[in-house]
Amino acid sequence: MQPHDSRSARQAIDAANRLSPPIKPVPPKIYMPAMPPLGWIHALEMQWWHYRRRRLFQRHVLPIAACDDTLLADLGYRREQILWAAGLPLKRDALSELERLRAASPSNESQRRAQRANARACCAD
Repeated sequence: MQPHDSRSARQAIDAANRLSPPIKPVPPKIYMPAMPPLGWIHALEMQWWHYRRRRLFQRHVLPIAACDDTLLADLGYRREQILWAAGLPLKRDALSELERLRAASPSNESQRRAQRANARACCAD
């Protein structure tokens, strides 16, 4: 991916958001002595899930930090936010934290208000 390919990064973030975490297994009704511990298997699945999401972040989102500020603003991010998310521990999901910051940013709030005002103006006509 080119560092300036924002559409690819947006698609990767959307694909990563569609990765649902593994479901916690339900203990069987019948005791089976040879069965491995279900909690251990679920912990391994969760670690694998976190690893896949972090790899998607490193492969598609982290290179965008090298782009100019206008491209980052078009995507709704700031360079500091991306670098902060890259430094998070593996237990915390960098993509979801980055999306949370993006949704809470004041620029997105003002854009939403402007879109609502435009929608009201269009409907009033």
